[in-house]
Amino acid sequence: MALPERWDLEVDVAVLGSGASATTAAILASDSGAEVALLERAEVVGGTTALSGGVLWIPNNHHMLEAGIEDSREDALAYLSSLSLGMMDDELVETLVDTGPEMLRYMEENTPVSVHVFEGYPDYHPENPGGKPGGGRSLDNDLFPFEELGPWSRLINHQPDATFLPATMLEIDTIGLDGIPSEVLEARRAKDMRSTGQALAGSLIKGCLDREIPVQTSTRARQLILDETDTVVGVRAERNGQAYFVKARKAVVIASGGFEWNRELVKAFLRGPMTAPTSTPENEGDGLLMAMGAGAALGNMSEAWWIPGIHVPGDNMRGRDFARLILAERTWPRSIIVNRKGKRFMNEAANYNAVGHAFHTFDPNTFEFINLPAWLVVDSQYEAPIARYRVGPEAPSWIRRGGSLPDLANEIGVDAVGLEETVLRFNRDAIRGEDPEFQRGVSAYDSYNGDHRVEAPFTTLGPIDTPPYYAVQIESGVLGTKGGPQTNEKAQVMRATGGVIPGLYAVGNAMAGVTAMVYGGAGGTLGPGMTFGYIAGMNAAQEPNHIS
Repeated sequence: MALPERWDLEVDVAVLGSGASATTAAILASDSGAEVALLERAEVVGGTTALSGGVLWIPNNHHMLEAGIEDSREDALAYLSSLSLGMMDDELVETLVDTGPEMLRYMEENTPVSVHVFEGYPDYHPENPGGKPGGGRSLDNDLFPFEELGPWSRLINHQPDATFLPATMLEIDTIGLDGIPSEVLEARRAKDMRSTGQALAGSLIKGCLDREIPVQTSTRARQLILDETDTVVGVRAERNGQAYFVKARKAVVIASGGFEWNRELVKAFLRGPMTAPTSTPENEGDGLLMAMGAGAALGNMSEAWWIPGIHVPGDNMRGRDFARLILAERTWPRSIIVNRKGKRFMNEAANYNAVGHAFHTFDPNTFEFINLPAWLVVDSQYEAPIARYRVGPEAPSWIRRGGSLPDLANEIGVDAVGLEETVLRFNRDAIRGEDPEFQRGVSAYDSYNGDHRVEAPFTTLGPIDTPPYYAVQIESGVLGTKGGPQTNEKAQVMRATGGVIPGLYAVGNAMAGVTAMVYGGAGGTLGPGMTFGYIAGMNAAQEPNHIS
């Protein structure tokens, strides 16, 4: 578009979004001498980061070394390569592995970000070459006091029914809230100390506020402004129902998340059905559409951070029905997931990204995705909450019930004979701690989210043999998409016809995913997102002034 007659805001670097990759880019651009502004479409900040577990996956990080956990560049690259199926860009992956530890140390030394090793949390494929069965690469957030955010504490994104526990994920997993002295919990609550993605998003926003970086909410970027040389020099946004023009003298950084909430883009690009996004509902591909309009090359467009999800009636965020990730629910004993034939089709305790791939199995004869719809099936002795609800007489109606397996099969539209045969076979093997069909319980990861009151593999294996039986529909979902404009090792966006688009960067879920289809471990989204945010921020600040 032509240059506007007026600019409503003028900065060196305009960053689109306010999640971890966006705020990291803004902080580094500011620290590198640039004048920066964050433009956030939503009325709240923190994006999907604030809804997440907040874990960072950073191989060979300094906390691992301090804890005596061995890692190396070679191990990290071998691990990622073993999972990539040849789809990753070697230069980008090497940049990720080499720069991640540097990014982490910088952020801890220069911002309120503070993390620790998530002890015992394995990589998602720990038995692969270079994998870490004992963990170390996944980093949990220290608690962050929201009292330090002042009025911004009310503007950090969260689910409507969220409860903010004053304990880290590591504490909850190892000693539980009951293991923390009451006076400690009271002191933490007095400071509104929060963990997980709330801690990460809060500490990064505080880092921006400390630098007096303007954070403009309810400002939706719509179009990149290019000059006569096709250099990006600004953004046309919408604010208060009016066009809002932002001059970016050096660069624009797209960090606005994926396109999982845009049905047309999902239909056009994702490789299979996806009906259960769990991210912030503003992720409608605004950054992708802007980059396409500027002539960007695209990559990894069929991929996402796949999950099994569940829709709980009434769950709503800013007018959109959101889904919840099913994690512990499918790993506890006395549970399986079956398709309409009543058959299991995967290792239910595998990492959620790998599980998500199983929903896209296609039958060329019936011309259908044979594993959808899917159902989590449990018995009355199953003890894990399902999306915070327990099975039993008081269970809500969306948790379906049957007095017998045939009754349950009839209730949910599943083949009764197939379900009975599946449960009989599963029970026979589970009692022995075995799953010869799908090897559930074999990997070190499988038992991590299960019932730790018993020993592996019984943390995840147990018979389904006590009526009544219950079922919940499971859908193909995502934490976010991971396709977008292709970038080089500097996070510069590549042009479809060759070379870079001057003045344009992309990071996080708005860029073509650095790890392609790979999800290395917990934090495999945020670790790369912040790493390339760090890279983008530094490089954007060093751009020449493209517009006077």
